[in-house]
Amino acid sequence: MQKSKLIVGLALCAGLAACGDTPTEQALYGGSAGLLTSLVVDGDPVVGAAAGAAGNLLYCKVEKTCN
Repeated sequence: MQKSKLIVGLALCAGLAACGDTPTEQALYGGSAGLLTSLVVDGDPVVGAAAGAAGNLLYCKVEKTCN
């Protein structure tokens, strides 16, 4: 059961995380994905939101430098 929750959580995170036009949008998109994912896997929603926001900000910064 735990493995299926992890898969669903990762799918949510991948589906919702996207680069926005501004750092604020990027943090909101990533934070939302992290929050939803943490709720699906019974994790801490605050930690999930913080990790999602930070992760998406970092991803968007790296992605934009690669293009």
